Amino acid sequence: MDIAYEIRNYLYLALGLVALGIEIWALIDCVKRPAANFEATMKRTKGFWTAMTGGAAAVGVLTVLVTSAGLFGLLQIVAVVAACVYLADVKPAVSEVRGGSGPYGPW
Repeated sequence: MDIAYEIRNYLYLALGLVALGIEIWALIDCVKRPAANFEATMKRTKGFWTAMTGGAAAVGVLTVLVTSAGLFGLLQIVAVVAACVYLADVKPAVSEVRGGSGPYGPW
């Protein structure tokens, strides 16, 4: 085998693992947030973002498993962009919602 081919495979694997980490982070954060926070910020629904980040994580897992064939692919790029949109736009807005709580907890 050619050394460039091996380097490319390891590079694709590393990029796939980084993307998978981002996608799993987005999915876990989305699942933790209350559904009311999504509606309060008008950032679609929790179900929508859970499906988007869950689908992105599934694509990430499949891509890492198939990376040995050298398939990083456009689908993985779309998946990591969806997870990044959640983390950069939706997560900060949903995190800021503080409904009905006093200094010692919820009312």
